[in-house]
Amino acid sequence: MQRLNGKIAVVTGGSSGIGFATAKAFVKEGATVYITGRRKEALEAAAAKIGQGCIPVAGDTAKQEDIQALYDRIRSDHGRVDIVFANAGIAEYGVFGQIDEAQYERIFGTNVKGVLFSVQTALPLMPDGSSIILNGSVVGSKGLPANSVYAATKAAVRSFARTWTTDLKQRKIRVNVVSPGPINTEGMEALLTSGEQGQARRELISNSAPLGRMGRPEEIASAVVFLASDDASFITGAEFFVDGGFAQV
Repeated sequence: MQRLNGKIAVVTGGSSGIGFATAKAFVKEGATVYITGRRKEALEAAAAKIGQGCIPVAGDTAKQEDIQALYDRIRSDHGRVDIVFANAGIAEYGVFGQIDEAQYERIFGTNVKGVLFSVQTALPLMPDGSSIILNGSVVGSKGLPANSVYAATKAAVRSFARTWTTDLKQRKIRVNVVSPGPINTEGMEALLTSGEQGQARRELISNSAPLGRMGRPEEIASAVVFLASDDASFITGAEFFVDGGFAQV
């Protein structure tokens, strides 16, 4: 049975990695999915791979006009949004003492501002009982080196889920966070090959995760599908760690 049959979903950052895997899983479960991303060609290629039921709308979640254009399109097409997966994010190392304002603005602009307005702009289109899933990270709960800015954004995302759960309780809109550990995506591979910090992080992952490996984007997508579906009808305000035990023991 298709758990998301007939649902209208949004996946931000849907051209690769976790966003792509989740959009693909949503379509397989019967949803119509709108994916966003800054790189128009990559986004369209991703939609073509996923096939019927996936609609690309190019845009930057750090820009409110792009977010508004996305939901204007969905309002015109369907008049509602049942599921929002606020996934778009930037991960960069930043050694404390060497962080500059541009890096701070770049990471917070996408990871915090982008998440806030990706969800808030959707609210008028969301029926009561809808589902919001935010993409967090284990770094929001761990004190990993050279991660202070990125980790702070993910701690903010976790806080959003708590407060929005309270804000939206009268509408029975569920808000949850999926917090991945190290996942084998293009972005993660770029980080892990970005000099000494990346190599040290690769060793840390290998030595610290009880399952002894990196996760797959599809494993995160499975958790997001669950949280979006009626199978999770009594779950809200929660943080789901999908991390191979990295932050748990």
